[in-house]
Amino acid sequence: MKAAVVTRFGGPEVLEMREMPLPEPGPGQVLIQVTYAGVNYADLMARRGTFHARPLPFIPGYEVSGTIQALGEGVEGLHIGQPVAALTIQAGYAEFAVAQAILTFPLDTFSSSIDLEQAASFPAVVPTSYDLLANAARIRAGESVLIHSASGGIGTAAGQIARALGARLVLGTTSSEEKAAYARSFGYDQVFPVDDFVQTVMSLTAGKGIDIALDARGEPTRSQNLSVLAPFGRLVVFGNASDNPEKPISPNDLWRSNKAVVGYSITSLSQTAPHLIAQTAQQALHLVAQGAIKLAVSQTFPLEQAVEAHRRIESRSHVGKLLLRVK
Repeated sequence: MKAAVVTRFGGPEVLEMREMPLPEPGPGQVLIQVTYAGVNYADLMARRGTFHARPLPFIPGYEVSGTIQALGEGVEGLHIGQPVAALTIQAGYAEFAVAQAILTFPLDTFSSSIDLEQAASFPAVVPTSYDLLANAARIRAGESVLIHSASGGIGTAAGQIARALGARLVLGTTSSEEKAAYARSFGYDQVFPVDDFVQTVMSLTAGKGIDIALDARGEPTRSQNLSVLAPFGRLVVFGNASDNPEKPISPNDLWRSNKAVVGYSITSLSQTAPHLIAQTAQQALHLVAQGAIKLAVSQTFPLEQAVEAHRRIESRSHVGKLLLRVK
């Protein structure tokens, strides 16, 4: 089968098109003929060897949409030919990919408006966004939310989910006005530059601070979030896009200020408690099917242009979700 393969750790140029063996599903797994694959920042980190490093060569890619081609032993409730979206076992940039059955989500049980292109932007992005707010931050109706990188895949989904879960005020930051203009239609009350977000957040909340902040940017933004949290506020950390050194957070400072820091990784959770992601995905899929969440696919590249997709994300010039068209 044809696949985009990481041949050595490094920049986007290390991705090469190769013929790879057709994978076979093991017990509790399914084989999917891939139509679209999602491109995530975690793929870039894996390519660099800085995140869940794997033996070389390997096929990156955490999420796909397509049709089931084969079932592993013990799989029930799914069938061959069924259209699905799935979290893969890190091998989505290929014509065929294996996924755990529990993390394979049928599309034919929902509205036909969820097509395969939209569905490829779902498996990692939307459950992550839902978990960040509902389970990590434990959002309550009437609370306020700050979401950094509001124009990206997580940002566009999380803004809408915050609104659907009853947030009173949804604020977002971006690195440019162009990105801010794009993000504003995804559930946000206001989107503004990240450079001076501390002053802006305190002004918009009349000095009270924000209840929930979602951050994957890393330092210096990460520690600045603590200064804008309201009492009982929660900072949820789920990435480190800046690659800057971490700044220690003192537990003593947290208990004195009545604030909390929570971590979230869908990659780790898929390995340790996949049933929790499956539960979240079902709740999130219902919101998509009901129209409460619009899946924001901004550009689709052929699989052969995976290098260019990685370059777009690495240059921070993209908005929304980028996909690879495989079939």
